[in-house]
Amino acid sequence: MSPSGSVDRRGLLKIAGGSLAALGLTAAGCGSGSGSGGGEVTLRYAWWGADDRAQRINKTIKLFEAKYPKIKIKTDFQPYQDFWKKFNTQASGGNPPDVFQNSITFLRKYAKNNVLLDLKQQVGAGHLDMDGFRAGLATFGEVDGKLLGVPVGSNSMALVIDEKVYRKAGITPRPGWTWDEFDAAMRKIRDTQGVAGDSGMYGVMYLYDLYLRQHGKAFFTADGLGFTEADLTDWWTKAEAGVKSGIYAEASKVAQVRPKSALAAELAAGEFTWDNFTVRYTSEGTSEYGLAPIPTTDGKKTGQYLGSLMLSASRRTQHPQEVAQFISFMAHDPEVGRIMGYDRGVPATTAQYEAFKPTDEVNQQIAAYEERLVSSGVLEPITPHPAGADVAEAAFLRIAEEIGLGKRPVDSAVKQFFTESKTALGS
Repeated sequence: MSPSGSVDRRGLLKIAGGSLAALGLTAAGCGSGSGSGGGEVTLRYAWWGADDRAQRINKTIKLFEAKYPKIKIKTDFQPYQDFWKKFNTQASGGNPPDVFQNSITFLRKYAKNNVLLDLKQQVGAGHLDMDGFRAGLATFGEVDGKLLGVPVGSNSMALVIDEKVYRKAGITPRPGWTWDEFDAAMRKIRDTQGVAGDSGMYGVMYLYDLYLRQHGKAFFTADGLGFTEADLTDWWTKAEAGVKSGIYAEASKVAQVRPKSALAAELAAGEFTWDNFTVRYTSEGTSEYGLAPIPTTDGKKTGQYLGSLMLSASRRTQHPQEVAQFISFMAHDPEVGRIMGYDRGVPATTAQYEAFKPTDEVNQQIAAYEERLVSSGVLEPITPHPAGADVAEAAFLRIAEEIGLGKRPVDSAVKQFFTESKTALGS
């Protein structure tokens, strides 16, 4: 979709018989020129999220346009699945947005397809500030020496719990607790509180990644999967047994309450997810919700890392300088940090982190949780996600649910996952 009132780049190529040289677009099409020519430019900015995020982002755009009156922002937002369907169509057609929200799952995929702009040139030109990022996040969006994404928030996996249920069961999770202790806690919650201990962790790819990392492996390597069929068979066999024994919620009941979470629906006393998602449970449920540590294998190693949403740019943008200025503003401006809060995770830069001081208990817990992770030294480099990781993740979630619903035995599920993933990853 081109800016209103203009002919898009592919349309111009058709008019000119497909000649880039005839239109003088060779350099601009590869993102090497400023593209502004001293006049007003329009950048297309796309992201996924709910209405609340859109309202916050629209406020930050007004701030940016006030500071840069010659740069106008045309926005587009969709729910997560719809966003990527539309983006894939745009990218395949050579017309992606100038700047867009991105994640580690898609970074190598679109790098491989030459969709993303290397922003290092704009850093060198002084249009993009990569100083002042927290906890090593400045390099989060680097792939093979190229800067393909700039973090705007951070998060990490956590166990979100119903604190009332845990208190009644007499369970206090502590840093370094083991998987054996976690399993014992799940049984105690089931036996004393009459509810499943967990919503069903077997389908959470990012949790399984941490479990593998605790054992010296990982879900992904730079080229493919970092674990074996035997590893996954063990994980899903335990998961199936947990559902049958009642320590994990029944998948059919979890499906029935969607989009509400199993935790907020009181089907389970806990759920593994990203720490900043805790806000969701408070708005959905009626209990008290808190963050508990990730269980460990040896009492020390959690396998955790800071994840992040990022802003990336299209390699085809005709306005790389303006895109860089926009990204820099969104990552560093203190008022943007105050407006966004923890909507996209804990702010990635020190300027925004210090600008937003949460006053509500939930966001204070999120900040304290990440501060503990950083100060305790448990954080590790993030696992590389190869091209095709999004397909593997979707297969993992879907097939795990089929196990929970009793539609597929574990052996068949493992083989199906590896078949689909190896095809997607080209391995």
